Formats: sequence, C-alpha cells, structure tokens
Amino acid sequence: MLPRFPAVTRSLSLAALLVAGPACALELPLPPPGEDVVGQVQTIKAKYEDTFADIGTANDLGYLEMIAANPGVDPWLPGAGTEIILPTRYVLPPGPREGIVINLAEYRLYYFPKGQNVVHTFPLGIGREGWGSPIANTKITAKTPNPTWTPPASIRAEHAADGDILPTVVPAGPDNPLGPFKFTLGVPGYLIHGSNKKFGIGMRTSHGCFRMLNNNVLELSKMVPVGTPVRIINEPYKFGISAGKVYLEAHTPLDDHGDPSVVDKHTAVINALLKREDLANNLRMNWDMVRDVVAAEDGMPVEIAVPVTGGAAPMVSSIPPELQ
Repeated sequence: MLPRFPAVTRSLSLAALLVAGPACALELPLPPPGEDVVGQVQTIKAKYEDTFADIGTANDLGYLEMIAANPGVDPWLPGAGTEIILPTRYVLPPGPREGIVINLAEYRLYYFPKGQNVVHTFPLGIGREGWGSPIANTKITAKTPNPTWTPPASIRAEHAADGDILPTVVPAGPDNPLGPFKFTLGVPGYLIHGSNKKFGIGMRTSHGCFRMLNNNVLELSKMVPVGTPVRIINEPYKFGISAGKVYLEAHTPLDDHGDPSVVDKHTAVINALLKREDLANNLRMNWDMVRDVVAAEDGMPVEIAVPVTGGAAPMVSSIPPELQ
C-alpha cells in the first residue's frame, strides 16, 4: 500500500524532497517512451513584497494554480520567508504529443515542437463565465505582430452598458488588450494572444480567447509556424506513468463552456482512468490516495498506484463500489 496522509502534508513533503532555487523557463525534456510525467516541483522563500501574481509571472505559473498548490497561504501577503510551492511538475495531456495542446481545466498550453524531444508549457487566461473557451481540434491560421483590435459588437455593448465606450479600432501599443502578438485560430472569433494586463493569466478572465503573458506569447511566436495543429481539451484528471508508477494530477473541473462544473468528480476520475487502457491490467490502485488527490485539486502529480505482484487484482476490477 502507498502511504496515506492529508493533502497539505503531501504537498509540503513533495516540496521538501526538492532543492529550492530559481525557476527556469518551462522548456522540459520529454520523458522516455511510455512515460508521461515532466518537470519537478520546486520551492522558494517569499520576500516581503511578493504576491502570488508576482511569483507566478516570474515562474510561468498562473494565479489559480499557485493558490491550489499553496492552500492556507495568503496570496496577497504570503509573508517574508514563507515557503512557496511552485507546481512545475506535470502529467502531459492525453492524446498525441504534437503541435499545441490547450487544457482548459488547468489553464495551460503545451507546445510540442516537431522533431524536438522537448515540450514548452505556458499558463493561460481562458474564457470567463458566459464567454467560455471552445473545445476543438483546429490549427494556427495566421500570426500577427503588433495587432490592432477591432472589438466585436457584443463586447462593445457589454462595455457600453458599464459606461465604457470602446473605439471601433484599438491601435497597436500598450493599451491594446491583444498585447504584442496574436495567433489566429481556425475556430472563428478565437485567438491566442498577449495582454495589456499581467493579472488574469491562469484565470477565467477573457471573452473566450486565450491570453498569455507578453514575454511568453513572443517566445511562442518564434517557434510556432502557421498550420500548427491546436487541440483544445478539458481534462481535469490526468493519469500518467513515471518510472513504473502511476500518477494522478487533479484540477477543479470546468464544464464544456469553461464554467465551474457540477459533475460527479469520482465518476469523472474513473472515466478518465478507463480511457487509459494501458493502465488497466497491471497495477494496484490506492483508492484512499485517489480520494485525497481528487479532494485536494492541487494540480500536482501524486503517486496513486503500484505494480501488481503475484495474483493481485488489477486496478480497474478493484474499483470500490462507491466510486463506480
């Protein structure tokens, strides 16, 4: 059996295993064939003036994932010397490792450059309530530096209702909400772009488009050609293998429109597990740990299964009745 302990203790124990240090840009080597986990959790000590927004910006992390990884810590005043967990370990999203993959549930973009054994990953702002981001298979159809912004009629009406009259065209520059670069997607009306506001990356703040930090969108613009496939998914529960062990990474579920979901979480996690047919017959699951991970939703991969020995039952056949 794997050890059982509370989610907060688990997070701190993970951090204690790693040496604290400055974070690097999130370009990570891909794992060996058949494995799915990349990166390492890191810790830093907060300075007096730090906020989660500042720390996230400096480390390519979104605001909500910082909060999820550091329960009980004040995001606006962590306090000098407070240990802050940087959740920079990931189970790669399911499906082909090619082009761009956006996972709405984790507010994160993954880019798998062709012919390279690395993945680049960046935090995203996604559509807020009433303006959900789409789930789709599409591609990059255009790249535009220093874009102008022509607000759609719906957005102009929304602003006008609040007494804010938008111009018909916003020129390129520091006041442009598209930032210094935009990627046009094959889904009409949706973009990947920068922003004129640092706050909101890693949150539900946009009108459906995907917002990036400006330094990140400029970095991505140098790597991603027109025609690159883009797969937009919504997977709050990701299972992955590393060194023969199975890990689960859990995020707060969103519905298909990017709104908070009322889905039965245990049913959802079992459905995500059943999609991984390669895991079904040779591992024994610690269901108590699965419950802990699903309850914590801290966005960090946690070991939840060990190899079967002898005649032990495979993990799918041993799903507890209350989770089926």
